[in-house]
Amino acid sequence: MTTPLHPVSPKLVKVRYLVVLPWTLIAILGFLIPALLIDAWFYVGATIFFLLFLWQLWLIPAQVKKLGWLESEQELLLTKGKLWHVFTVVPYGRIQFVDVKAGPIERAFGLKHVELHTASSTSDAKVRGLPGADADALRTRLAERARERMNGL
Repeated sequence: MTTPLHPVSPKLVKVRYLVVLPWTLIAILGFLIPALLIDAWFYVGATIFFLLFLWQLWLIPAQVKKLGWLESEQELLLTKGKLWHVFTVVPYGRIQFVDVKAGPIERAFGLKHVELHTASSTSDAKVRGLPGADADALRTRLAERARERMNGL
């Protein structure tokens, strides 16, 4: 029997919408205004960015639904990605330190993300979209487990 991964907060969808979608809307306006004032060919660019906007409206909730994490006895398991699925296993003994971060929009929604720093410079081990208290508790548990594994070396 496999244990299901813990999902992240659905509030992360709103956060990602507020971070990503305004730039697409600005690009749409950036093509619509010249289309109205200069040449109709600018409607092509506006249409492309409008399609990108619709794509992001679908993709962001699908990606957030695929985010998950699980603490096992020996490692932290992370999953992400709708189109390109990534499953990451981070052994506790490889964790050097753990950060808890939150940008202004995340803070407005009461969310934080936990970032693991390992010996690998290419590690992308982050647990995004956690409620603040959960993120702080996870950081504490991960730091303790990493310290235990390092003491055992």
